[in-house]
Amino acid sequence: MDHQQEEAGIPHVLTFPLPIQGPINSMLQLAELFCLAGLKVTFLNTIHNQERLLRCTNVQSRFEQYHGFFWFVTIPDGLPEEHPRSIEQFGDIITSVQTVAEPFLREILLSEPVVTCIIPDALSYYAVDIGNEMGVPVIPFDTISPSCLWVYLCLPKLIEAQELPFKGDDLDALVRHIPTMEGLLRRRDLPHFCLTDYKTDPSSLAALKEIERIPQAYGLMLNTFEDLDGHFLSCIRSYSAKTYAIGPVHLHLKTRLAEKQTPSLLSSNSLWEEDQSSIRWLDAQPVGSVIYVSFGSLIVASREEILEFWHGLLNSEVKYLWVLRPNILREGETDYKFMKELAEGCQKNGYIVSWAPQKKILAHPAIGGFLTHSGWNSTIESIVEGKPMICWPHNVDQRVNSRLVNKLWKIGLDMKGTCDRSTIERMIKDLMGTKRDEFKKSTDNLSKLAKLSVGEGGSSTYDLESLIKDIKGFTLLKRM
Repeated sequence: MDHQQEEAGIPHVLTFPLPIQGPINSMLQLAELFCLAGLKVTFLNTIHNQERLLRCTNVQSRFEQYHGFFWFVTIPDGLPEEHPRSIEQFGDIITSVQTVAEPFLREILLSEPVVTCIIPDALSYYAVDIGNEMGVPVIPFDTISPSCLWVYLCLPKLIEAQELPFKGDDLDALVRHIPTMEGLLRRRDLPHFCLTDYKTDPSSLAALKEIERIPQAYGLMLNTFEDLDGHFLSCIRSYSAKTYAIGPVHLHLKTRLAEKQTPSLLSSNSLWEEDQSSIRWLDAQPVGSVIYVSFGSLIVASREEILEFWHGLLNSEVKYLWVLRPNILREGETDYKFMKELAEGCQKNGYIVSWAPQKKILAHPAIGGFLTHSGWNSTIESIVEGKPMICWPHNVDQRVNSRLVNKLWKIGLDMKGTCDRSTIERMIKDLMGTKRDEFKKSTDNLSKLAKLSVGEGGSSTYDLESLIKDIKGFTLLKRM
């Protein structure tokens, strides 16, 4: 076989994340795992987010080590530059990107080098239709939690049983018709659109279209491991037999890079510039003495809610590291004076930054707990590092995740639907004090299982190897 024939036989994967921080982060980690396994990867990003990545990270130079195996390709997101691109405009983002992406996907599938597999975010459901139409296997990477995906898959049953829309206003009523979750989920624990008009909410409509496409795709990837989500994975596999549980993806990548003695073990994929002074501040704190507070990349809050957290943190007398994005205030309001006053008012016990290197922070010995919005990346990163959580969830899978953190895995507290200083103070004292040993025992156990899953013979290692083997098989099929 000559060099040209050998090159033609290398699988070429097109990855396409949802254009928000969490999916971009997970998909870049997956892309690097593929490169390490000898697959070629084209990473499709929006121009807006690519410019932010290049401005805030070393992602360009980092992926240059995979020269000839990795390419960034960009498309516009169809939104005006001044658009806030926040969770409040999530429907705008989905619709606008789809309008641009559909024709581009058709075009790239007809170009060179030949794409042998498409890996979109699962919410980009139209990629399944295009791939099937053009004879290219599609394996969506669903970056939400498997437990919430299972809730999504049960939505038609809930609607058929007339459990949705809810009758009455009892949000503590238990939800039926979700196998393996009987007696666990209450109405308030369902995704946010179940509590409003699910028939018109953009997230709901996208979720319903997504679950229609799951059985039509070749397979499905999830960022989890069997010992954490085995019950939900079994249920999901009844819809998609080829479901690969390849997580925690960031831990898998860290492990593979360590084996190759590659120095970029905790490289950033952030759309914001990370304030490294947060690490230096933590270095001066006692072991397990600090609670880390971050509400992720999309959550917005009112000024009143931020003040309640501020008072609760101060009153707890526990040291804290708090991430407050400049755009965290609702309706895109930015108030630098307000943020400055908060930072100045916490100098005795706390430290406020606009963005931080989260994986490094959670791995730091000074961190004893995590006050989080319960996004899936944050949840699984906290589990890996054995850090108990206080959950203040809002959207998508966060409400389901917070319930499981509290009631199923018993690794933290659920503050869902509450935002008052006394509750915040009490929960911080519980997490960092009176219930600390109880939660630490549970989180340490899950952390150990996570690390075993990505080791030799681990369940996630097995699934990742099976996935790569299947993708290489697609190349053989296209050449026959």
